[in-house]
Parts: sequence; structure tokens; C-alpha cells
Amino acid sequence: MRVWLRRALWDVVPRDQRDTLAALRRRQIVTVAFVAIGALVLGWSVRLKPGDDLFYLGTFSLAIVWTVGAFASGRIHLGRIAFRDRLTRPILTPLALGFGLAGVFILGALVVREIPVLSDQVASILDFADEGSVPLLMLITAVNGVAEELFFRGAAYAAIPRHPVLWTTAAYVVATLATGNVMLAFAAVLLGTLCGLQRRASGGILGPVLTHVSWSLTMLLVLPLLFA
Repeated sequence: MRVWLRRALWDVVPRDQRDTLAALRRRQIVTVAFVAIGALVLGWSVRLKPGDDLFYLGTFSLAIVWTVGAFASGRIHLGRIAFRDRLTRPILTPLALGFGLAGVFILGALVVREIPVLSDQVASILDFADEGSVPLLMLITAVNGVAEELFFRGAAYAAIPRHPVLWTTAAYVVATLATGNVMLAFAAVLLGTLCGLQRRASGGILGPVLTHVSWSLTMLLVLPLLFA
């Protein structure tokens, strides 16, 4: 288990993904601009009333913002991790990490639901799941998970020369704080750190994408059962 976790989250695989100075500056400018745009769209979409059709427009618009910002910034890499004596695309490992993190959150939710202030924060998010179409919400959740990782662990990570795990997690939390929801911001800290470590180890966004999507879909389907 220790070796598995070290390879997934700590051991950095050999690669050469350095940008030229001009490309790095361009990536940094694009990233800052799209962080600001994304925070505004996120804040607007989450403040819509449950059942409002504009919610779907807002969330898909946010995914477009993150995706466009990611590819406008420069090259995006998929990444590889060590497996036995070779390097391979990370698939099963990030899925296991995503479901494992979801399990931790589910256990935490059993405590949170007994604390009215925090329970109300979670309930305000789950109102959208209660009012919306579950298949459509699953699609939105998956699409936004992919888009967020493309941007934060793709574009933003590559734009930060020093301590990128720390700073991309901080940027992700700041963008999430636009919702005004403390529980979402807390989730962003843990998810952002886990995905950032995978990005650092693998050199790409495939691992973070799979972890994010598996965690998000599990939360979408399980949390409403706990807070019913």
C-alpha cells in the first residue's frame, strides 16, 4: 500500500515539459484572466434557485470557461505513473483514490448532518439534486470535473513555477469560495490537494480528472440519501 501511494502521489516520473519564458508568461496571463471569469460564472450559477433552468446553462458555461482557458494557455499533458518496471497511463489508481476520498467524505457526512450550521450548507447544494434530472446532473458533474482539472491541474499548474500543488489548490479554493458555501470550499481543499499531488507525480491531468469525476459522482449519488 505504501509503495502504491508513493507512486501515485509522490514519486515524480521523468519528463521534460518546460515552457519557454515567453510561453510561461502567456500561460500565466491566460490563467489569471480565466480564474476571474470562472469565479464569476460559478458564483452566479450556484446562487440560482433549485429547479431554475438557468442552472444548467450556468454550469455548462462554467465548464466551457475552464476548458477554453486550459487549452488557450498552452499544451496539456495526460501524464504517466510508474507501474512495476514501466510507465503507464494512470487509470485504476486515480479511480481508487477518488472512491476512497468519497468514502472519507461519506463518513464525515454522518457527523456533519448532526451539526445544523454545516448541515444547512450541504443541504443548499443538494437542493439542486432534488429538483433536477439525475442523469443530466451526472453529466454536468462529470463534464465540470473534467473541465476543472483541465484548468487547475493543467493550465494553472503549469503556470506556477514554484509550489504549484499549494498554489493551484489555493486558486481552486478561492474560485469555489465564490459560491459562498463553506462546505464546498472545504471539499476543494482536500480534493485540490489530492489532485495536485497526482499532477505533480504523473506530470499530467488524466489522474486528477479520474479522481475528481469518481469522487464527484459518488457524492452526487450518495449524499442525498444521507441528508434525506
